[in-house]
Amino acid sequence: MENKIKKREEIPDNFKWDMSDVYRDESLLQKDVDKVKTAIAKIAECQNMCENKESFKESMKLIYETEFLVDKIYFYSNQKYYENLGNPKYQKMSGEAQSLLGEYVAGTSFVTPMLLAQSEEKIMGYVDSDSELEEFRIYLKEMFRQKQHVLSDKEEAILAKTQKFSGGASEIFSVFNNVDLDFPMVLNNQGVETQLSHGNFHTFITSENRKVRKDAFDAMYHTFAKYKNTLAAIYINSLKKDAFYAEVRKYRSSREMFLDDSSIPEEVYDNLIETVNQSIPLLQRYLRLRKKVMKVDELHLYDVYVPMVNSVSKNIPYEKALEMVAEGLKPMGEEYGQILQEGFENHWIDVYENQGKRSGAYSWSVYGTHPYVLLNYQPVLNSVFTIAHEMGHAIHSYYSNNNQNYVNSQYKIFVAEVASTCNETLLILDLIAKSTDDKEKAYLINYFLEQFRTTLFRQTMFAEFEQIVHKAADEGEALNSETLCQIYYELNKKYFGDEMCVDQEIEMEWARIPHFYTAFYVYQYATGFSAAVALAKKILKEGEPAVEDYKKFLKSGCSDTPIELLKIAGVDMSKKEPVELAMKMFEELLDEFERSTDK
Repeated sequence: MENKIKKREEIPDNFKWDMSDVYRDESLLQKDVDKVKTAIAKIAECQNMCENKESFKESMKLIYETEFLVDKIYFYSNQKYYENLGNPKYQKMSGEAQSLLGEYVAGTSFVTPMLLAQSEEKIMGYVDSDSELEEFRIYLKEMFRQKQHVLSDKEEAILAKTQKFSGGASEIFSVFNNVDLDFPMVLNNQGVETQLSHGNFHTFITSENRKVRKDAFDAMYHTFAKYKNTLAAIYINSLKKDAFYAEVRKYRSSREMFLDDSSIPEEVYDNLIETVNQSIPLLQRYLRLRKKVMKVDELHLYDVYVPMVNSVSKNIPYEKALEMVAEGLKPMGEEYGQILQEGFENHWIDVYENQGKRSGAYSWSVYGTHPYVLLNYQPVLNSVFTIAHEMGHAIHSYYSNNNQNYVNSQYKIFVAEVASTCNETLLILDLIAKSTDDKEKAYLINYFLEQFRTTLFRQTMFAEFEQIVHKAADEGEALNSETLCQIYYELNKKYFGDEMCVDQEIEMEWARIPHFYTAFYVYQYATGFSAAVALAKKILKEGEPAVEDYKKFLKSGCSDTPIELLKIAGVDMSKKEPVELAMKMFEELLDEFERSTDK
């Protein structure tokens, strides 16, 4: 008997999200498309919007009301597309939404250069004298801060038109990775031939059966290796695209451009890599322990995901997972818990994998509607933590959207990963604290150690890879599949050292990381993890006062820079201290686990 992945229509509706909360009828979406096209034409007439305060206010409101509709159309179209990337109807709708977004960006491209041609005193004077313009204050302050990187109105108009194709590399990779890439059948734990997929790979790689792990590992990376030249060409074009925008916008590097968007000093990135590199000996100490506990002569990369302690049931039904998450997040208080349950019960979540569905997990929201979460749930502990993680994003969006106006509701990614990972940290600490079985506790500690390895160490390794390859692209160096594989393989050797047999197959892992197409994103998982560990411990220690500070942060949207917003919650990410504290906790957990294995 073969375990084939189900078609979407075979999944019960109670495990699917309900997009009718965004548009109850798709004819309403088409009406909004028409409104946007009319509004874009009207925006084109706003060339003299800065002449007086009233024209400025009317134009700004028109622009952002239109942007909201574009966001809503784009959101719905892509959410439906991600349900099944092979569905031609929503392929078309997604493409049309992308084109509409491009039209909006092009149609408003004159606005920023026009505003920047005025004095800051004049524009901010309008804001100071009219409370209805207060919602634009942060946006305008940030715009003037980045003035040196904004081009002339004609140049901005040309750049805006590139929106129609600038996401091409990411789109091609997504379709190839989720639709066209065909993985082979492999034997599962029961000896049943099962089709390997992105969704079930984790189940295979955590199997107690070493042959099952190795076969799945080999099948995954050998499949990618067949297309390494194509995948390299796609990714290199993404790197070149980023280098192009950085150069024309007068940034010193792609990295500076992407970090500047959130006012993140480059030192934050450097501090992360430097601090984690200094702690590589701790990672290698953990690997030595894993090798000892697993009683293997050689530790391979397909051995690092399997739990060292097998005392916890791996079959966790979705309903049980929801109970575990709700219990773990009780320290966040009654209000937070009620929002969590609303998400569980009211079709915020698309739960199970189906044919053509986008891989991985994410939370996404559009202003005026509740957030949504995409999962590809598997009955394992990792998926339980994915629920906690994505609901952290969702509730952050819920608080932000309900406490900020549209303009200030869209918080930066840098702070987003704090909210999600804080949930995970609270959940694991709850499970560890309530465990009465020594083996179960050891299992959970091992799981948390793995979170450090995969989030703080692995994501920082990803960040190093991005830094290296983007620098090469920025400087015009030649890149190909061989150089990408070599760079990635050498980083694995650096992090894992002599404690690991670094299998050659891992050189292809870069090719299956979708986040690399959102440049300089992954480092925020590591910084977010560090901040989340500090905040979770603060919440558990101080209780309600810490929760209230944390919720003030969640409600703040983008009303200040990410670094300043995190200070509201009690963490200063401009310093090395949060990463150092996280490494201290990793060391303490490692000590405790070593003691438990010596008993």
